[in-house]
Amino acid sequence: MRILITGGAGFIGSHLANELQRRGHYVRVLDDLSGGDPARLHDGVNFNRGDVRDLPRLWSLLQGVDVVFHLAALVSVPASVLYPREYNDVNVGGTVTLLEACRDVGSVRRVVLASSATVYGDHSRQPVYETMETRPAVPYAVSKVAAEQYLFTIGRLSHFETVALRIFNAYGPGQPLPPAHPPVIPQVMQQVLGRGSVVVYGDGSQTRDFVYIDDVVDALISASLAPNVDQQIVNVGSGVETSVNALVEAISAITGLKANVLYNRESTGGLARLVADLSRAKELLNYRPRTQLETGLRKLLEMDPIFAKSRRKLPKLLPTQGQTVG
Repeated sequence: MRILITGGAGFIGSHLANELQRRGHYVRVLDDLSGGDPARLHDGVNFNRGDVRDLPRLWSLLQGVDVVFHLAALVSVPASVLYPREYNDVNVGGTVTLLEACRDVGSVRRVVLASSATVYGDHSRQPVYETMETRPAVPYAVSKVAAEQYLFTIGRLSHFETVALRIFNAYGPGQPLPPAHPPVIPQVMQQVLGRGSVVVYGDGSQTRDFVYIDDVVDALISASLAPNVDQQIVNVGSGVETSVNALVEAISAITGLKANVLYNRESTGGLARLVADLSRAKELLNYRPRTQLETGLRKLLEMDPIFAKSRRKLPKLLPTQGQTVG
């Protein structure tokens, strides 16, 4: 295949680009480097710096391309509350511009959108499945709902296939650790390794579905190849519900270091529960996540350069246990 990945120098995008290139596909990447790093990309991946809202640039990059993975987006949930106009401009406007370009060029047969589990919002019934009502509670989630709707509408009108993957809490080596609003897994790992305090919002009972990056990449690639996925929304997670308290305990066990947990009960921990129903993913994509949380955390600790200095000070890690999620 000839592939364009928007946001392809980011965390998920770079893993996807490298795996597709390893499998022998021709891969172009477009990234504005607001959160990406081209050093993550293997030799042979064609990197282009630019903005997903630049229509003439997209016309050029889409020449001869038959599959597009649209990952370019602003992704900080708290930042979206502060800057909703910017999130709408990039996440919605960028999606519409890309879809216009795909329509104009005419060679694209399928667009795969990286959507988000945040679109579900607060549901007492878990796990969440794709036909449930969306209840976006923050501008980031609103932008993803709008992007999904534009994807399916323009794809249907312009006669190319479209599929949206609602990705849950992805983690793995290479995930950025910004000073403001970092993702929970590398943040807790860093706090435990640094012998600092692990700040948990709420009482730590809130649950999430943590999915390892290799499983996310497998799902994305399957979504580009599988038959009968046009106009479909598909959950991508581990299917396992893990509380923040259990996550902290797992990281403590893997590192051999006791976590000094401080609970900030004046702030909520966000949604009470969120875990994916994977029935549709199994049916349409033959998706079966392979990496248990313990295994993924060990890989993160062993492979991510962010933790290299701290890792050398730890006792020898125990062998990684089994890798299959039921």
